Order: sequence, then structure tokens, then C-alpha cells
Amino acid sequence: MPRLSEKQFARLGAELAKGPTAHGWEDQRWTLARIRNVIGRRFHLTYTLQGVRKLLVRNRWSYRVPARRAVERDDEAVAGWGKETWPCAEVSRRPVESGSSSRTKPASP
Repeated sequence: MPRLSEKQFARLGAELAKGPTAHGWEDQRWTLARIRNVIGRRFHLTYTLQGVRKLLVRNRWSYRVPARRAVERDDEAVAGWGKETWPCAEVSRRPVESGSSSRTKPASP
């Protein structure tokens, strides 16, 4: 039997929706350890990491990889860099030459 009731799990979902920064972490990643800490602080219950994982799976929460975008990201600056700086960097690359993949026999195919 799960130790968090449906009502408590709904409250946990609301806490997680606030994001890790609202709970004192600097980045935007939820880990099992962090979720375990939130459960301990809010509901005064102790879970193992595997117990947290099972709780999330049982309630149909899925594992997701973060978008890896910084909160401070400036999309306009990124777009400008792509239009102005990248073409210059792309042109300055070494030309591709046919050659050997072998370091010991330069003439080998």
C-alpha cells in the first residue's frame, strides 16, 4: 500500500510543478533524491530512491530528460549568433581532403 495518499500525491505534484529552484536548488533538474527530500520535508515520510521511483511509476509519471536550456537563455542573441558568427566560423574550417585513415601507411586506401 502506498504511503502517500492520492491527495498527498496531488500536493506533491503541485510542489514539483513549482520547480527545483522554489525548493532551494540552483538548477532545473528533478532527481529522485530531490523528490525524496521534498517528500520528507512536506509529508514527514522517508522513502528510498527506489521507493520514490516506484511511487512515480505507480502514479504514471514518466522519466524525462531536461531540455538543457538555461533559464537565462536569450533566444534573440542565439539567433543573431547563428546568422552572424556561425557563417564566419563555418567558412574558416579546414578543407576536407581525401587521404588515408592509417597513420603508418599514408598511401594506403
